[in-house]
Order: sequence, then structure tokens, then C-alpha cells
Amino acid sequence: MRIELGAAVALAREIAEETLAPRAADVDAAQRWPEEGVRALQSHLGGLVVPEHSGGMGHGLLAVAQVGEVTGRACASTSICFGMHLVASAVIAAKADDRQSKRYLEPIAAGEHLTTLALSEPGTGEFWLPRTRMERSGSDRLRLTGAKSFVTNGGHADSYVVSTVAADPGAPPGQFSCTVVDAATPGLEWGPQWQGFGMRGNSSRGLELAGAEIPDLCLLGEEGDEIWYVFNVVAPYFLLAMAGTYLGVAAAALEEARAHLLRRRARGGGRALSTQPVVQHRLGTMWARVERTRQLIYHAAVAAESGSPEALPALASAKAEVADAAEATVGDALTLAGGVGYGEDSTLHRLLRDARAAHVMSPVTDLLRVWTGRALLDEPLLEG
Repeated sequence: MRIELGAAVALAREIAEETLAPRAADVDAAQRWPEEGVRALQSHLGGLVVPEHSGGMGHGLLAVAQVGEVTGRACASTSICFGMHLVASAVIAAKADDRQSKRYLEPIAAGEHLTTLALSEPGTGEFWLPRTRMERSGSDRLRLTGAKSFVTNGGHADSYVVSTVAADPGAPPGQFSCTVVDAATPGLEWGPQWQGFGMRGNSSRGLELAGAEIPDLCLLGEEGDEIWYVFNVVAPYFLLAMAGTYLGVAAAALEEARAHLLRRRARGGGRALSTQPVVQHRLGTMWARVERTRQLIYHAAVAAESGSPEALPALASAKAEVADAAEATVGDALTLAGGVGYGEDSTLHRLLRDARAAHVMSPVTDLLRVWTGRALLDEPLLEG
């Protein structure tokens, strides 16, 4: 069912304030998957990027970024969990046939199905280069064998978008495919619970595919389509889901600093800190950093949706810039808050750890800077 973008963002904000924010500290402290927040978002906005003909809202990249910001302000772990559901939903929808629409997209749109990505692998270094093998098993079955790492929502989703080496024995080297794998498929073996420095609620677990068999209707698109999916769907949606989340982290830190300055006074009951030129300058600088990053992220979304030639450098730079902005803004907020901000129970303590993950989550910042330069110089993104 179509809901206008403004209404969708407003609904996300309501859920963030009523469900995500009150539980964010506990999700972080207990390192638990944020069941209540993810389910609330799934129930009301699960079909955000599912096409209208499959019962969804039919939104795209700008919605992912804006919803990510309002949820990221409240709880970054919940935001990234829901963001990965949106990315995987977009992947399934990109070339879905009628069977896949009925089996996956319609339940996603109804808020009854949670999906996510399972692309990264240990030892490959790049999320678009899988080693997981896919083989034919009879006339209508596919068998998957391999390992995935850092699967957000691991063990909690209803399905997983998985990348593999193409099954066709005649396929040229370097040809990869995408499938969707139901959680109940025999042969899925989950690794230990996620124990993270930050983003502690995202259940980012390892997955072994021990000869897991799936019906051939779970093949997304055609054999060898994985690179198309990665750079036309996964990359833009993934980058903006993360950018929106970390923009929310930066905005939350800015607000924490502002609130602190408004309520604190200098020693001895003197003037409010908010009247001091030094802190006014610092806060003004922080605001400008967050706002220009927001404008870049939203510009990248619009450029990508319109097919602008600026889309690639804008998308790559959006995630790189927000990583710098989130880390710097939280750092500045800690400086302004002083010792109060350094307590383990402070919101800034959690935001600091969550913000640092922005540089680590693939594609890492340095690679995104290289991609931006290559795009501007009309060089291919990938070597070889």
C-alpha cells in the first residue's frame, strides 16, 4: 500500500521515539538483537521499497536514507538491522518473477517477512567476490556450500540473500550469482553470537552453508547476474542505508551536545555554558558539518534515482563523508560535555562506539575515496 514519503518518515520517527529510543541503552548493554524495534519497523514499514504491484510502498533510495536517519538517531543497531532488510528487499524485487513476488515480496510488504544480506565471506577481502559454491542438484534444486561472515540479523531473519559462484559448469571464471535462502533450509549453521565494540545489537554472525539445498526458483535473475545486482542494487541501497544510519548517529550527538550546553552553567552558578563564545563556535561548526553531510546523502539518493552521472561519486562519498562526520561530531560532543559524557552509561559513550563502525563496514572509507576518484577520472571501479 502506497504511503507518501513524508508520512513514511513520520511513521518511522514515531516508532523510533516510542520503541527504539527507550530500548537503545539496553540493546547496547545486553548486546541483544533489538526484537521489539525491528518488528515494529517491519510491521509498519517492511514494504518500504517493495514495488506497489507486489503490495509495497514503492519507495527508493531517498526513503532508505531518510528513514535510516530517524531510526539511527534513536538506536543505530536497530537502524542498521532494518536497513539491511530494506537492501535485501530491493535486491529480491529488482528482477523478481511472479513466483518470487508471491513467496517473498508480498509477505515482506505485509510486514510478515524479514530478510537480509549474506554476502561477505572470510578471507576474500571484497563482498562482491564470493567463494560459496552453487551446484545443480537434480532438475530443479540448487546446493550451496560455503561460509558467510558478518550477516546482520543473523539467525533472526526469515530469508537471506546469498552470493555464490555460478553453478553453470561452462560459466567463465569470475561469474557469480545471487540466490535467496529461507531460514528454515536444512544445512544452515550459525556461528557464535555477535560480541562487538559498537553496533552491539545487530547480530552480525557467521553462517556456514553445509550443502544447503534450495529450489531453483530461489535463483535471483539469471546465472551470472551477481555483479549486476551488487553495483546496481546492493551498492546504492547498502551505502545509503548505512549513510542514513550514521547520519542519525551524528545528529544524535549534535543534539546531546546542544542539550548539555543549554542546561549547564559555569562553576559557582555562573552564566550558562550556552552563552560562551567558544562553545557557540564549536556547536555551530558541528551543525554545519552534520547539515552538509545530510545534503550530500540526500543529493546522492536523488542523483542515483534519476540516473545522474554524478550518482557514483556521490554515493561513494556519502558513506565516506558520514563516517568522518559521525566520528568527528561525537568527538566534539564529548569535548563539550566534559566528564559527564565519559561515563559508561552516557548516550555519547554508545554513540562513540557505534560511530567508529562506519569506517569499518565494507566498503571501507579508503576504498570509497578510491572509487570516487576513479569515477571522476572515467576509470573502472574494479581492477583487472
